[in-house]
Amino acid sequence: MVEMIAALGLAPDEVEAVLRSASLAPSVHNSQPWRFRVRPDRIELHPDLDRRLPATDPDDRELRLSCGAALFNLRMALQGFGVRPLVTLLPGHVAPGALATVRRGGVITQDDEMRALLKAVPARRTNRRPFFESGVDARQRHALVRAAELERSWLHIVGVREEVARMKDFVRRAHRIQQEDAAVVAELKTFTGHRPDAADGVPPASAGFRPEAQDEWMFRDFDPGQGHERPSGKDYESNPLVAVVCSFYDGQLGEIQAGQAMQRVLLTATTLGLSASFMSQPVEVRTVREELRRALGGMLVPQTVLRIGFSTPVPATPRRPVAELLMEPMSSTG
Repeated sequence: MVEMIAALGLAPDEVEAVLRSASLAPSVHNSQPWRFRVRPDRIELHPDLDRRLPATDPDDRELRLSCGAALFNLRMALQGFGVRPLVTLLPGHVAPGALATVRRGGVITQDDEMRALLKAVPARRTNRRPFFESGVDARQRHALVRAAELERSWLHIVGVREEVARMKDFVRRAHRIQQEDAAVVAELKTFTGHRPDAADGVPPASAGFRPEAQDEWMFRDFDPGQGHERPSGKDYESNPLVAVVCSFYDGQLGEIQAGQAMQRVLLTATTLGLSASFMSQPVEVRTVREELRRALGGMLVPQTVLRIGFSTPVPATPRRPVAELLMEPMSSTG
């Protein structure tokens, strides 16, 4: 067991609270693919390669997106303790294998927006239940787009009718391709259903209603074989706000940056009383992702697809204890 130490001017229990906040980020199937190495002068964020999903995410693109979301939470938590985070992405030999290092860059005073985002970290949920028909207004859409811009990324709102129809087709085709891939289906089953005392995955209470073929949007079935049925005659909503989180460039740096933007968008949505979930299939199937990129004009790189709206509250998904996320310290001074 790795012992928690003081870091960045924070006591061990404060560092633990920071890492607990980081661990509340979303990830594919709630796989939580991140680890942390704590040193007195920095916190390193590493991918947990034992939690890869090679069929669903063969290039580890969504793994890095999830780690970017955890990094944003970590930044927010440090600011909650008055620490200005100084972040280096892909630090190389200074921290071999790390996706990011975070050092102390001085002190910071919280503003109202920062306090609201920090409060939203433990309140955010991935909500797979049907959304109400009431739409997301222009003011709320602007706030979500701004959130992505603040993290050097872009949130493309799928707006016009033709664009919505094309996105529905992308989701449906990618979903069918994945349903025919036994390895993808097996990875989903590994993290879903009744798994007593599991510290990861999507339990039945968080699975949402079982999707049906007539639904306008094709959703994953996160409760396979468990009989989590929805009310008779009730279809999923027809008009959620659909948005694509995009980076401005390909590669690992863009993915980590987009992960931070994704989390800022999700936390901003939470502060506005909105719910969100993922329709990731079009970005997980390479051929469909390339079509989606062309549909966006070719310059933006689609990283994930969000479904946003108003819904009923859902419970939190399980989380791994912070002790399991810690890596052994290294002897080099870096």
